[in-house]
Amino acid sequence: MQERYFTVRNKAGIHCRPSGVILSAIKNEFPDHFFEVVNPSGTRLEINSMLALLSLELTCNTRALLRVEGIDEERAVERLCALFEHEFDFPPRK
Repeated sequence: MQERYFTVRNKAGIHCRPSGVILSAIKNEFPDHFFEVVNPSGTRLEINSMLALLSLELTCNTRALLRVEGIDEERAVERLCALFEHEFDFPPRK
């Protein structure tokens, strides 16, 4: 198991659109891995759905712990932490 703390940098936190990007990476790049996030209040959830990710209430500057189990867990923890720490700049919808 690999684990690492990350800090959310997105100004709006981890809402639906960043969650979709994160879940897409999990599904497409690491389908056989187990991902768990522990938020500051101690809530531990497996990241397997958008609802699970949103329920962690990861707002800007929240520090949380990511745990990963799987064959390529070192690369997986690097990739997911980078996404959680990315400041998403989605273009405005027209």
